[in-house]
Amino acid sequence: MSRARADEEEYWHSSKFRAFTFDDEDDELSQLKESKRTVNSLRDIVDDDDDDLERVSWSGEPVGSISWSIKETSSGSTSSLDGRDSSLQKGSSSYAALPKQASSYSLSSLFKGRNKLSSFQSLSDALTDTGVKNYAPELRRPKAEYKDYSSDWSPKDTVRRMQRGKVCSLERFRSLQDKLVLLDEAVAGHDGNVITAVLIFLKRTLRREILFRELEVRQVALCHLIHFLREMGEQKFLLDLLRFLDRTEEVALSQYREHLNIQDVEKRREFLKGCIGLPFSAEDTSHIQDHYTLLERQIIIEANDRHLEMAGQSELFRKYPRKASILNMPLVTTLFYSCFYHYTEAEGMFSSPTNLKKTFKIPDKQYVLTALAARAKLRAWGDVDALLTTKNWLGYTKKKAPIGFHRVVEILQRNNAPVQVLQEYVRLVEDVDTRLNLATKYKCHDVVIETYRDLKDRIQLTEYKCKVERGSAEEEKIHSILSN
Repeated sequence: MSRARADEEEYWHSSKFRAFTFDDEDDELSQLKESKRTVNSLRDIVDDDDDDLERVSWSGEPVGSISWSIKETSSGSTSSLDGRDSSLQKGSSSYAALPKQASSYSLSSLFKGRNKLSSFQSLSDALTDTGVKNYAPELRRPKAEYKDYSSDWSPKDTVRRMQRGKVCSLERFRSLQDKLVLLDEAVAGHDGNVITAVLIFLKRTLRREILFRELEVRQVALCHLIHFLREMGEQKFLLDLLRFLDRTEEVALSQYREHLNIQDVEKRREFLKGCIGLPFSAEDTSHIQDHYTLLERQIIIEANDRHLEMAGQSELFRKYPRKASILNMPLVTTLFYSCFYHYTEAEGMFSSPTNLKKTFKIPDKQYVLTALAARAKLRAWGDVDALLTTKNWLGYTKKKAPIGFHRVVEILQRNNAPVQVLQEYVRLVEDVDTRLNLATKYKCHDVVIETYRDLKDRIQLTEYKCKVERGSAEEEKIHSILSN
């Protein structure tokens, strides 16, 4: 009986936990840390302290501060001992007199999403803590995506990722060799967007002389850069590049394009005058000279016509008011304007169509086409006839159209020419099938009847008799031809 009582006493007074000593092994210290976490977690549930109150550790520093985290991390064993002592003293009578150590989490902070640093938090965690913690579960990303944040990409991998639309930082390529390999990989990938992106990076990180020298042997990348500079309007950089490549004509053309950005007419004229001396080719020099001369003529014509229009001295300007200024218009538009408003002027006048034709060496075909459209729009059929009439050295006159009479008919019909005028020029179309098609399309009955008569096609003439108006002169003409 006494032995059983002794065993019972030993059972109730025994414990599987040993007292803490500084000689404990690391595994015992980890067990003690786990016990402290459990105690703190239980204490958080019943802790009703206000979260906004500042909590102070045994050292007198606010819990969660950087210095507090350093001390707690570096002296883990001491913190464990303090935690065990505080938990043991909680049941003693002197516990109420001691300052209460705050737990690292409270129930209210859990719902508010606040993350207060625990005593076992590392220094890096303390420095990177933002004060807010998301407790929602986070799905693990695929392993392939983690490589996007790596700094070990090769140039080939970087180009492939850029082709797939992933954001890639090119700043890690610092040496000239790495940058050139990256550019070569981009060119090999045949993706213009990637090539342009790499060129922008090289343009920003390399000196101009080095970049120009390397692009000189990489023609594909060079063409991309030149196109990019033109699109972005970086004129100074483009001129430096072309001068380095000794492309003098392209330098001149690039400077010539600057006239497009000049709005003032007088300033543009002076700029074009200065462009004449640039190192263009012979053909381009002639074009620049013509451009300058044309603008000079346009300024004179515009000033005179504006004065006439405002004064009301010209009946033509009153009947057909100008819709726009002639300044900076192309040569063909200027010729049409001159044929419309100044067709009868002498050749010595700057606004004369003949003067424009001679000065700018306009071909006969272009001149006839433009003048015909202008005079037909005014319904000046006499001018149209005179334009298409030529006289040989014997004095005989003849109708001649460098553009072809079928085109003359189409232009006249678009300007609502009467049938009598159309028939005159439809008869002059040499190809029989084309003549019949035009005459049938525009209802030139006399031309159709005469063509079938010349062809001696009795069947077609009989069929066409049903298409004309009964009792008309055309029906009588067909009946007369068939009866003869």
